[in-house]
Amino acid sequence: MQTSISTSAQRNGLAAFLKRNGSLIAIVLIMIALPFVVALLDGRPFSDVLANETGNAKFVQGLMIEIFILAIYAISYDLILGITGLLSFGHAMFFAVGAYGTGIMLKNLEWGILPTLGGIFVLGVLQALLFAVVLPRVKGITFALVTLGLASVFQIVVQSNEVGEYTGADVGLQGVIPPDFLNTSTERFHLYLIGLALTVVIYLVYRRFVDSPTGRVCVAIRENEDRALMLGYNTFYFKLAALIVSSITAALAGTLHTLHQPIVSPNVASLSYTVLALLIILIGGMGTLSGAMIGAAVFRLLEYFLDKQFSENASFILGLIYVLLVMFVPYGIVGTWQVKRLQIQQGRARLYEALGLRKKPN
Repeated sequence: MQTSISTSAQRNGLAAFLKRNGSLIAIVLIMIALPFVVALLDGRPFSDVLANETGNAKFVQGLMIEIFILAIYAISYDLILGITGLLSFGHAMFFAVGAYGTGIMLKNLEWGILPTLGGIFVLGVLQALLFAVVLPRVKGITFALVTLGLASVFQIVVQSNEVGEYTGADVGLQGVIPPDFLNTSTERFHLYLIGLALTVVIYLVYRRFVDSPTGRVCVAIRENEDRALMLGYNTFYFKLAALIVSSITAALAGTLHTLHQPIVSPNVASLSYTVLALLIILIGGMGTLSGAMIGAAVFRLLEYFLDKQFSENASFILGLIYVLLVMFVPYGIVGTWQVKRLQIQQGRARLYEALGLRKKPN
């Protein structure tokens, strides 16, 4: 009897999970099939994808890996800005530490991938603690300027000749050889699947974090930190938790960047790279999590197609599109859809009420 009840509960739990994540599962399946579909449309066999043959399928995989990297990076910024309300101008440092740290560990220290990931985890925690030192003392724009200062110091350090042996100075870190099964030149499909899996897992972890009591307090801090303090919460620890999770995630995005790109440029530590994350979550919808994923895809695809069609004029057109999005889609793609969907549901409810129908809309 007890076994049957347990089995029934497991089935109900699985059904609930599938219902809640049906769209996500469908997207994952589409992403897995995408390289094979592109190969088929290109008139090439599926085996070319597995054999890493040059072609449109391989190019699409590379483009999607870049989207995965941007999505992971953007969602890490969305956690501290969109969810917790911490405005940081130094978020690019989190990404750059992961990118440079991975390159140095693989190239100079000759570590394997597992020790490297462990090292990146430790670095992610340490840099979050560095940012957290000023949390009890400053907030708002002052915190943003302090984080900008820390990130600027890091950028100066990685470009200095004193550490050029490790970072490549102004030229950037080059010559990093990833493990064979993660080599984007010879095993891109493996890296593509790992990037996809990492993106999905991070999204699910973030969603669970936001839905947890800790995440609820982070949202309360964003809305009114003084009230959260009045209710008895020590907001410092909750902001620290968000910073640590965000830092580790951004560092993992930096690791994936180093594995995929042939060079780590000092530009990844600059203010412009923080602004990039901000633009992505503004496009997708700040504080929505899924908006970071959609925003990354929209940004990278727009950048690719505009560069292909308009070359040197692409930046101007891309900037114009940003302005139009802010004007006409002020809450981002996902945020605006959520607002409009609520308005549609309310209008449908009023219609049912006016018609005297008891049936309620879903």
